[in-house]
Amino acid sequence: MSNSNKDETKLLPSEIKEKSLPAFVEAEKMFDKFAEITKETAARAYRYFSESGAQFGHHLEDWLRAESETLRTAPAKITDVDGTTTVMVAVPGFKPEEIEVSIKDDLLMVFGQTSTEDDHGDEGVIYSEWQTNRFMRKLALPYSVDTDHIDATLDNGVLTLTMKKKEEIEAVKVAVKAA
Repeated sequence: MSNSNKDETKLLPSEIKEKSLPAFVEAEKMFDKFAEITKETAARAYRYFSESGAQFGHHLEDWLRAESETLRTAPAKITDVDGTTTVMVAVPGFKPEEIEVSIKDDLLMVFGQTSTEDDHGDEGVIYSEWQTNRFMRKLALPYSVDTDHIDATLDNGVLTLTMKKKEEIEAVKVAVKAA
């Protein structure tokens, strides 16, 4: 594989399986990560709720604050042109080996976690917008895709996945014979 730009990593389907950059993982593993992050976010939101005197009416703000401290935002764009879907996810600061991708049917899940974590300390913090070192996105694709032919590129902090629509199996007419 030749790269004209050191910051660009382009993977062919055969290379994706060999190098796992970004790693393509089973959907069940991604669902487990979603569940783990949701529990962590819920615990943090409950802590904020408790710290504010357990008064109802601010639970959405508590949840959004906890979520913003648990996960980094990763804006996404999905386009479809003539059966080719392109998904772009902004993931600045992440390396290909720190990103995992899973596709099952028409559901795309992308998770990333950097190897270094900035420790800004929680002691005495009233509010913080320091970004966490991980992101997770679950995106619905317009149709099921051919998972054997996916192109994944990470360039200048943008993960681009290009995939084709899965060929539909045409119905076959079966003749019924008398016994």
